[in-house]
Amino acid sequence: MAKLTIADLKKIKDKQKATFTLREGGYKAKVTVHMGTCGIAAGAREIMTTLMDIISESEEKVVIATTSGCAGLCAREPMATVEVMGSAPVKYGDLTPDKMKDIYKEHVQEGNPVEKYAIVIGNESTY
Repeated sequence: MAKLTIADLKKIKDKQKATFTLREGGYKAKVTVHMGTCGIAAGAREIMTTLMDIISESEEKVVIATTSGCAGLCAREPMATVEVMGSAPVKYGDLTPDKMKDIYKEHVQEGNPVEKYAIVIGNESTY
């Protein structure tokens, strides 16, 4: 059996990533609110409620909201990650409902990451 190279692994990764694109569900963006125990204690439920209110009031139904567990940066909770089609994901921290509204308007709707609230832009990668 032939050994896999880094290039082979990258091809597999890209193929899988394409399989799970937001396009499958007709969505242009996904917002993940991190709701581990630290996030909930810091106010993640309020962030999720704000996000759900914004989405339900919006005319366009192209954004999916989801949750995850702890992102590992407990001191920066509540946190959310925004993924917009064709752009690198952005992890936001120290959120408030007003910040979430700004992020939704600027990043989700207009495609411009809000750098002043961002913790990191992009994915971790070893190559």
